[in-house]
Amino acid sequence: MIPIDPYLLVRATSLYVALVLTAAVWVWRRPDPRSIAGAALAFVWNLPVVLILHMVAARMGWWRFDASGGMLLGMPVDLYLAWAWLWGALPALAFPTLPVFGVALVAFGFDVLLMPAAAPVLRLGPEWVVGETVGLIAALVPGQLLARWTERDERLPQRAVIQAMGFNGLLLFVLPAIAIEGSGGVWLNPLTRPAWQNSLFIQLLVLPGIVGLTAVQEFVTRGKGTPVPFDPPKALVTTGIYAYVRNPMQLASVALLFVLGLVLGNVWVSAAGMMAHICSIGLAGWDEDEDLRQRFGDAWITYRRSVRRWIPRLRPWQPQDKPGARLYVAEHCGMCCDVGRWFVQHGATKLTVVPAGTYPGTLTRITYVAGDATTAHGVEALARGLEHLHFGWAMVGFVLRLPVLCSLTQLVVDASGGEPRSVAPRPCLSDPKRRS
Repeated sequence: MIPIDPYLLVRATSLYVALVLTAAVWVWRRPDPRSIAGAALAFVWNLPVVLILHMVAARMGWWRFDASGGMLLGMPVDLYLAWAWLWGALPALAFPTLPVFGVALVAFGFDVLLMPAAAPVLRLGPEWVVGETVGLIAALVPGQLLARWTERDERLPQRAVIQAMGFNGLLLFVLPAIAIEGSGGVWLNPLTRPAWQNSLFIQLLVLPGIVGLTAVQEFVTRGKGTPVPFDPPKALVTTGIYAYVRNPMQLASVALLFVLGLVLGNVWVSAAGMMAHICSIGLAGWDEDEDLRQRFGDAWITYRRSVRRWIPRLRPWQPQDKPGARLYVAEHCGMCCDVGRWFVQHGATKLTVVPAGTYPGTLTRITYVAGDATTAHGVEALARGLEHLHFGWAMVGFVLRLPVLCSLTQLVVDASGGEPRSVAPRPCLSDPKRRS
């Protein structure tokens, strides 16, 4: 009788268990497309978090892996994928209505049985339960919340944040790890470089990061959806960064990977960005174009003809058949009047500066009203106005509109004399035509 290799048995069983349980749940639940989308997103969230958890566990002595071949950062790839699936997609499909705390308890009991059985591949430390608890809180719980919010189409801002964190984890951690390990390279410690180089690299990473973040924000606030293909915006988004470039998130991803490859000193990480570019202009681009053509028809075709996929326009594209935006400025406020004049003088595209007294309601701050009646106030209104000038000023606007930074900037402005005040009409805009 041929002896069974316990290492091979454990690694093969991990995949078979995940497959069999998924098949059983599929037959039992018969999930609909939204449920499948939520489960897939929960799996995506777990991929970077489980890998980070493994690295923390090795350092803390919670557990370690004893195996060779098919490894990623010291973790068997088969166990890695099975673990992310069993904490992500499977419970989302199996227990869509069970309270998340109950799902965590079920997973804890499941792991108490399976993790000791994974020896000798998985060697547990005396405090492995602590690591298990940390993992459930950091990996399983957010993944299940994301799955449920996606399935029910609720809590759009929260699920967009979790999505962005998960995909950035894949882009900036898991993918570089695969490239470095696959090429036989090593992780380069940035602290060994001169400070000026690190400062330069950070700035180069921040720029595409801003483009990607503002694109996600625009999808949420104006499109009422997310960047994920199976959870897309409900409206065609052509404002913000999308008035300048058609695929800002793809542009940001390519740029981030390219610069990250320079930071890590690994050409294969940079090459991954080039491969993403090839994919986006090939099959992914064709599929995206067909989907948008079917959903938005002539509006998409007109937009596609006017805005390039990768190269930003100097000035924003605005649909000619829709009304422009308005910036309402309080006429009794000297600072506000100066801001209004500045926009008039710089000839913002399809932006009209008008007295706040003409607004149909009561205003206490400078207010921006888009052609679709979407409003913004204070610093956010100024940021929206900057997006009507040119790409350089628009980048400033994108930064100012980022959620936390926008609130902090508003506090500074309020403390510097820009606090809310009542509207008292008084002509102050020198240009009688109020250029748009």
